Amino acid sequence: MGSGPAVLVTGAAGYVGRLCVAALAQRLDELSVLVALDWTEFDASERIDGVVYEQGDICDHALKDLFRRHGIDTVVHLASIIRAPKGAPADLAYRVDVLGTKNILEACEDSSATRLIVTSSGAAYGYHPDNPEWLDENDPLRGNDEFEYSKNKRLVETMLAQWREERPELRQVVFRPGTVVGEDVHSPVTDLFEKPVVLGIVGSESPFVFIWDQDLVACIVDAVFSDKVGVYNQAGDGALTPREIARLLNKPYVPLPGSLVKAMLWTLKRLGLTENGPERVAFLRYRPVLSNRRLKEEYGYTPQLTSREAFELYARARGPLP
Repeated sequence: MGSGPAVLVTGAAGYVGRLCVAALAQRLDELSVLVALDWTEFDASERIDGVVYEQGDICDHALKDLFRRHGIDTVVHLASIIRAPKGAPADLAYRVDVLGTKNILEACEDSSATRLIVTSSGAAYGYHPDNPEWLDENDPLRGNDEFEYSKNKRLVETMLAQWREERPELRQVVFRPGTVVGEDVHSPVTDLFEKPVVLGIVGSESPFVFIWDQDLVACIVDAVFSDKVGVYNQAGDGALTPREIARLLNKPYVPLPGSLVKAMLWTLKRLGLTENGPERVAFLRYRPVLSNRRLKEEYGYTPQLTSREAFELYARARGPLP
């Protein structure tokens, strides 16, 4: 190990977490320590030599002891609940996303950590009919109360903004990714593309923006070793409509009236056949479309893959493109 940053990665057993730990492990000689933390146990076959693996809850106040024990000065905070496990407590997502982030911030203050890199989400902007065509980082965060993930990301970012104002000594980089895709990604959004048809809403062509997982990881690693600060959207150039996505997947595109989709989801959720309720219609109809201008011009990173190229890579991993 070197004499560089002492790095803690939270959510290290998750999809992006594993990629980040692997990428940072390639530069162990530039780090004084690399600690991978998750509440699940790390399988022995997934462990990387030189990485310190810790199992724990980011909401536990013992987190401060972990910071002190390893001399943590830099945190890559990825822990988040995108899809709660079956049978999980109703407040799990709030506890991990919001209260867990609060505990991370307090542990940073207690240990005099100087750098915090956080992955938020474009969902923090919310799903609203009056969203601008392209969302800039200065646009208001209006994460929908009825969509838990979106609401939690809004609350987390409000907290982070307050800490930036009151405790500027903890230098923050916040990334707001669009839909993350890669060869082996599985998420609630990519689940939409695994169905026999691509569902749309009549009268809405709200597009998706995608970020290649390796572009996201490259930015996170860069943030660990740089002095950059700020809030940056994460998306490849351009966007894809649901109709274009269906064409790339060689699947039918089926636009349905919003009222019909709401009724279907309401019924299916009552029957316990889906976790998605009527609020999902807003998700399909009013997607936040992220501008990456500041990422390129101010942060200094141009994604290697456009939204289309990133999606094509994801789609190609599931079969030949038409």
